[in-house]
Amino acid sequence: MVAGSKGRAEQGADTAGDPYVPTHGNGGYSVESYELDLDYRVSSNRLTGKATITAVATHPLSRLSLDLAGLRVAKVSVNGRRAARYAHRNGKLHIWPATDLMDGAEFVVDIQYAGNPAPTDSPWGELGWEELTEGVIVASQPSGAATWFPCNDHPGDKAHYRITVTTDSPYHVVANGRLVSRRTKASRTSWVYDQAAPMATYLATIQIGRYDVLELASSPVPQRAVLPHALIRDFRTDFGRQQDMVDTFCRLFGPYPFTAYTVVVTDDPLEIPLEAQGISVFGSNHLDGRRGSERLVAHELAHQWFGNSLTPATWQHIWLNEGFACYAEWLWSEESGGLSANQQVAKAHSRLAGLEQDLVLSDPGPELMFDDRLYKRGAITLHVVRQLLGDGTFFDLLRTWTRTYRHGSVTTEDFIALAASVAADGDAVRQVFAEWLDAPELPALPRSSRRRR
Repeated sequence: MVAGSKGRAEQGADTAGDPYVPTHGNGGYSVESYELDLDYRVSSNRLTGKATITAVATHPLSRLSLDLAGLRVAKVSVNGRRAARYAHRNGKLHIWPATDLMDGAEFVVDIQYAGNPAPTDSPWGELGWEELTEGVIVASQPSGAATWFPCNDHPGDKAHYRITVTTDSPYHVVANGRLVSRRTKASRTSWVYDQAAPMATYLATIQIGRYDVLELASSPVPQRAVLPHALIRDFRTDFGRQQDMVDTFCRLFGPYPFTAYTVVVTDDPLEIPLEAQGISVFGSNHLDGRRGSERLVAHELAHQWFGNSLTPATWQHIWLNEGFACYAEWLWSEESGGLSANQQVAKAHSRLAGLEQDLVLSDPGPELMFDDRLYKRGAITLHVVRQLLGDGTFFDLLRTWTRTYRHGSVTTEDFIALAASVAADGDAVRQVFAEWLDAPELPALPRSSRRRR
């Protein structure tokens, strides 16, 4: 390393946090894969883990940092050699390799750690690893992944995952990707999952409970449910039209982006459902035997395309997750004989017009990134673009969007540029986005969107 560069390399290792979550995310490298080997004791909430992280340096590094909160580090090595030193404080694990890392070099970090994982407080509530009455739920969006494994906790750094969880045999474990193996020895079972498609840290999850498994469908994508036995009857009604949703969304959005789709229903109530890559998690309160939460079933399913395959490069672009998933609710309503999208838009616009006008959709800020107004205004924006382009061009746009950026990171400008490129009048499309995304005042609906049918 040239004289004077060490300080710059060390500083760069810590200066790539997302502006909305500035204490998370790290510079200087890009992660290629996480291999997590976890042993978990349900009764004592005791987690013992080894993380093997393969990454590539994006500039010379004498030090690198990872996010890890609430757990104790026992051993750190880089490329098979014990780290020269490490320091773990304030949710950051700082590592000094025995030998400096060159720009472009692949390197492997091994970390052994343990403790009693717990959710971390955030402006958006408690996030991460949380005990249930019988088991575990992991809900990491946007910054809870570090409660259970060391990581570069930034939405734009996607990687391959292999997750092994060993726990008490009565419990069923769900993690992202394909179940590679399940081995039982005495009273303990090891579950191995492999997620080949690139995945952001906030979408990595583990769900543990006393669950039964229902095989729901095999085509066009394998679907299963994992839930307590007592909830199966209501589940069959409440999720009875999920297969039709899958068919509809594959037609409108393009092929389902992952190898399978799993729905987990916990025995505990949850405030809101949760999305993870290839998985959606609902609480027992989302089952009533009357399809009372069907819009949420559609919403979480749509996130597999919008949010999980196409992930925001930074949290500023969160409307690309939530606005699209909300619009999918309205598309499903229209498809299934409920309110049309026009009617849903008129209803939502009327409500938004009576609320405070301080939300800029293209840059809502961390305080408003999960505000319901962002969901609804994002969905209305898509409908206005649909009216401008026409159904044929609009749905071609969505399919091109999901195909072009499949398993990638996206920005608002990416979507605007693509929409403008397929429109007869690209300037008109850009003007619509500017009105709906960049100003806090809610625009009036175009006349075509106000018609009810």
